Amino acid sequence: MEITPDVVVTLRPDEVFVFGSNAAGQHGGGAARVAYEKFGAVWGEGHGLHGQSYAIDTMSGLGVLAREARAFVEFAAEHPDLRFLLTPVGCGIAGYTPEQVAPLFAGVPDNVAVPSSFVPYL
Repeated sequence: MEITPDVVVTLRPDEVFVFGSNAAGQHGGGAARVAYEKFGAVWGEGHGLHGQSYAIDTMSGLGVLAREARAFVEFAAEHPDLRFLLTPVGCGIAGYTPEQVAPLFAGVPDNVAVPSSFVPYL
């Protein structure tokens, strides 16, 4: 299993930065701000692929996060030509722990790098 770097400052053309967002797509802080400023996240879009970023709503409850995680895993599997760098979504402002969030990403395909904090729970 490949590990996402703790800090991502550049991406190759085939890489996608996967970050936690809110449903309204207000990318004001943390990884969301990095995605907005560097990797093509769109203000007002809190879900899915935009530029070289993929937004996962982590602020609308654990049930929504679970659905978003499943959708992402399916999306990544459908795009084997891309490499996804999953950040520790939900473990910052949203307030969840890796133990709560990581299992939601069980079954990620090989083209997804995961945060080291998720590894024990996958």
